[in-house]
Amino acid sequence: MVNNLHKKYRPLFQIPENWIYFDGNSLGPLQKTIIKKVSNMISNEWGEQIIKGWNKSNWMTQPDSVGNIIAKLIGADKNSVTVGDTLAIKLFQAISGALQVSKKTGFVLSDESNFPSDLYIANSYLKEKNLSEVKLVNKTKIEDELQKGKISILMLTQVDYRTGELYDLKKINNIAKKMGVITVWDFAHSIGALPLNVREDGVDFAVGCTYKYLCGGPGSPAFIYVNPKYIDKINPIIAGWLGHENPFNFDLNYKPARDIKRFRIGTPPVIQMSALEEALKIWDNVDINLIRKEAQLLTSLFIDNINDLKFDMKLISPRHSDQRGSQVAYVTKNAYEKMQALIDFGVIGDYREPNIMRFGFNPLYNSEEDIIKAIEILNKILKDNLWKNKKYSKRKLVT
Repeated sequence: MVNNLHKKYRPLFQIPENWIYFDGNSLGPLQKTIIKKVSNMISNEWGEQIIKGWNKSNWMTQPDSVGNIIAKLIGADKNSVTVGDTLAIKLFQAISGALQVSKKTGFVLSDESNFPSDLYIANSYLKEKNLSEVKLVNKTKIEDELQKGKISILMLTQVDYRTGELYDLKKINNIAKKMGVITVWDFAHSIGALPLNVREDGVDFAVGCTYKYLCGGPGSPAFIYVNPKYIDKINPIIAGWLGHENPFNFDLNYKPARDIKRFRIGTPPVIQMSALEEALKIWDNVDINLIRKEAQLLTSLFIDNINDLKFDMKLISPRHSDQRGSQVAYVTKNAYEKMQALIDFGVIGDYREPNIMRFGFNPLYNSEEDIIKAIEILNKILKDNLWKNKKYSKRKLVT
């Protein structure tokens, strides 16, 4: 039985009344207090203070103060996380930093199912340095490949963006450490959904976005964690002015800051950062271990109900809840059309190529009742072939 966190926290979110929202693994919904927070920032800070806001409202220090809030969520030391830019940029910084501190020469290793953008970013940097492209193997071969001794950097996304399959981070990280391999983890589908402890697990670099389970809003800035023992050993590959030791000296020569600030690049996105800062306040009261427990129960309930009705849908997520994150995915024919029909009937999930229906769960606003109702709607759509309506086959830009 789920403990019903949603009864306390769902009223804090602005979700259309008739929606069942199973897409928080793609974009989290708006927390209502963010409206007041951002309005105040625009009207009273930007509007009344204008340029004084950089000092008076502490805009310039937001990347690191918000970074310290995120540090608590991933079990990191204070002043080892900073926020800003996009996940792609932060991953670029992490890969370039990992290559600088690695004591080995060898391949960057990842798995074939990693998020394509991560591979694009890594390969773009490796190409610039005339290094071999990322070595890709099936995720079942990662541990064996690490032990061959030909790997210098391991770059993995903890939760598979398609299937929700969950890596045993602690186990893999321990193998990597024994082999002298530097680790770079993408927590895009982990933070806010899973208990994390980069300090305890010996993670070297971690990056993540903040608009999924953290509900920071579309385009909210990403974060980068750097193990404190490496921070002053890395010469940032993108030497932005706010990563300078004294940015307002306007030196012509770059001198990186001595702490995590060296991983800052440009001017903080203050409006977005204000929204994120407000969104993170909910974590002052929420226990991530309870979130994880309830998410496991919800995803299992969803799987059991679909299994009982024997839909023409093949589960591609791990059956055991300990082996998956907070999302569930199915392969089925005409997956796009079926998902568009579901969305039209108020059950919001999403589609991933080539034929995947994907559903994300967040116990802060999802309930057992949501699942039961969603399955009823799905049953009707499939049983009555409602998905065959031509309007559902028209492809949209965002799937």
